[in-house]
Amino acid sequence: MKKPVLTIEEAEPPKPLRADRPPTSGFVIVVDGHFKSEFDNVETAELAGRKLKAAYPMLQVQIYDAVNEVRTLLT
Repeated sequence: MKKPVLTIEEAEPPKPLRADRPPTSGFVIVVDGHFKSEFDNVETAELAGRKLKAAYPMLQVQIYDAVNEVRTLLT
């Protein structure tokens, strides 16, 4: 199978993130031990995590700080 030729105007599409490797930057919502959504700052990650926890209280929701490699449990 031949690869399509990219022109200068077309940038190479970003590679998909692997689900089995933690991200290296930003903040991520971890739901029941699985990485889900990635955010640029902790405030938006925590807001999204709290909305998810309010809708589904039985879930274990954490915020993962990729730079410091720290998980914070939302209660």
